[in-house]
Amino acid sequence: MKMINEFKKFAMKGNVVDMAVGIIIGVAFGKIVSSFVNDVLMPPLGVLLGGMDFTSLAYTLKEAVGEKAAVTINYGNFIQSTIDFIIVAFAIFMMIKAMNRLSRKEEAKPAAPPKPTVEQELLTEIRDLLKKDQV
Repeated sequence: MKMINEFKKFAMKGNVVDMAVGIIIGVAFGKIVSSFVNDVLMPPLGVLLGGMDFTSLAYTLKEAVGEKAAVTINYGNFIQSTIDFIIVAFAIFMMIKAMNRLSRKEEAKPAAPPKPTVEQELLTEIRDLLKKDQV
């Protein structure tokens, strides 16, 4: 029973719930970013790069024998994944940059500091007069 109560206390902490919400939103945002990259960015990049696909690049360690498949190092998949990551990271960077620019425009300028009260003005004048007398 004690372990169940400890788990319940742990699971209901604000940080755990916030993290769960963040992960769920992150997964949904990941789908948006993937669609943006695959459907918007990749077609023009594919045209610019001439349709290059690195996934077929591999180094064969052992040839296929009979029904046994060949043993290969698929470094092309790694190169393609790295390029995809760079494109996704750049797309996210640009989206965040645009969102930050929009949020800065929406921020209101801070209000001017309030005018000093009559007492504060009198105290300032007294201070200034005392400084003149000491010099």
